[in-house]
Amino acid sequence: MSAQMQADTVGHEVSVTLGEDYPELREAVRRICQHYPTSYWRDLEKISGYPTDFVRDLTEAGFLSALIPEEYGGSGLPLRAAAVILEEINASGCTASSAHAQMYIMGTLLRHGSEEQKRKYLPRIASGELRLQAFGVTEPTTGSDTTKLKTRAVRRGDTYVIKGQKIWTSRALHSDLMLLLARTTPLEEVQKKTDGLSVFLLDMRRSLGKGLEIRPIDALINHNTTEVFFDDLEVPAENLIGEEGKGFRYILDGMNAERILVAAEAIGDGRWLLRKASTYARERQVFGRPIGANQGVQFPLARCYAELEAADMMCRRAAALFDAGLACGPDANMAKLLASEAAWHAAEAAMQTHGGFAFAKEYDIERKWREARLYQIAPISTNLILAYIGQHVLGLPRSY
Repeated sequence: MSAQMQADTVGHEVSVTLGEDYPELREAVRRICQHYPTSYWRDLEKISGYPTDFVRDLTEAGFLSALIPEEYGGSGLPLRAAAVILEEINASGCTASSAHAQMYIMGTLLRHGSEEQKRKYLPRIASGELRLQAFGVTEPTTGSDTTKLKTRAVRRGDTYVIKGQKIWTSRALHSDLMLLLARTTPLEEVQKKTDGLSVFLLDMRRSLGKGLEIRPIDALINHNTTEVFFDDLEVPAENLIGEEGKGFRYILDGMNAERILVAAEAIGDGRWLLRKASTYARERQVFGRPIGANQGVQFPLARCYAELEAADMMCRRAAALFDAGLACGPDANMAKLLASEAAWHAAEAAMQTHGGFAFAKEYDIERKWREARLYQIAPISTNLILAYIGQHVLGLPRSY
């Protein structure tokens, strides 16, 4: 069924489907995930491995090209459908972050790339011939202060020479292409600090050993993340996306989509954790009755359910606004905020419900608990979302 919902800030009417939307799509995702049980993910963690087979199956089924228009070989589905795909992956106990970036990274190329660039890359990305999984933005010395990033790209004839460093660039070792944000005009020479940043599509296959170095980072979760070093790397000028100096605006376009998609992943994780905890609470007998009969166990799980449903509704609203081409910044940020907190609360409740068994890896609670914690840090931290809402929605003074 559908509910008609008014977007208060702009006065436009959008439609939000309630219940299990895209049922055929959900079932198709579940069928793939059935071949990758939790033991598969535990085994990968032991070797810090990448789920190559899983990503290949998602690609061949067309899920990772869901947002690429049909004319370029994709499915041309709305953002809500892509969110459903990622939600179902995590709700099945799998990990969507191994492949999710391709969905929102390619949006910059699609919206701001030249027709020649789109024809050259998008069909090959849709088919799986090329992998676009790496997004080079964050730097070790600037963190969330993106406008002050120090990686430079200097034009020399028909090439740009890039020098600098990126960190937390996930999947760089498992991607053929990288979307890279670098400063082309020094900060002190621009009128607005958001000016002078440019986006490049970097062919990493040709760049390794020629000014590009990738080093894995051993992290809390098996996120296949890296730090990337650029030492006078030459990139053809034709790989510039859009106009020089406008890159910050280009990546902002994709950030709302990213936050909505990651919110859907968090909701999927929360539902997996809540389902596991509820099943355990019904079946586990202590003192002669199910532990779920105790309010101390039952009520936290009930609250998690309510929080997940609320986060899901905000996620659907944000996606509906995005797909309608309407302003959705506050909604996308709030969806990410509510979903990340709901997933973490579900992880904590699942940990507490399972007690000592939660520490046993065979139950997978501790793995999902670790993964759920990341949502409040990246992409975009909870505090930055609150700062955004305070300043841009409530009209309060800037707090940082």
